[in-house]
Amino acid sequence: MSLSETTRSKLTALITSERVVLFMKGDRAAPQCGFSARVVQILDSLLPNYATVDVLRAPDVREGIKEFSSWPTIPQLYVDGEFLGGCDIVSELYTTGELEKKLEASPAR
Repeated sequence: MSLSETTRSKLTALITSERVVLFMKGDRAAPQCGFSARVVQILDSLLPNYATVDVLRAPDVREGIKEFSSWPTIPQLYVDGEFLGGCDIVSELYTTGELEKKLEASPAR
């Protein structure tokens, strides 16, 4: 599938709308998969505010973001317009302390 210019523009606007954007299944209050829930849990421990995009509500975004990032799974985390990765990579960055450095936040613990 080739990413249409309309979808590419929509994704770029979403990614740059906030400093931290998580493409996920469900929303922050009600994640719809365990992987999305894990990334929300991690981000909630580090940040008071970030944007989420529920890919279940927008099939063009759900498929388009996979092609846009060249990453086959959801969730996908973007910080400052840069794709960081999915659940496993975000979890690893969190464990090593690299995610906190990228977010320039201190844990809310």
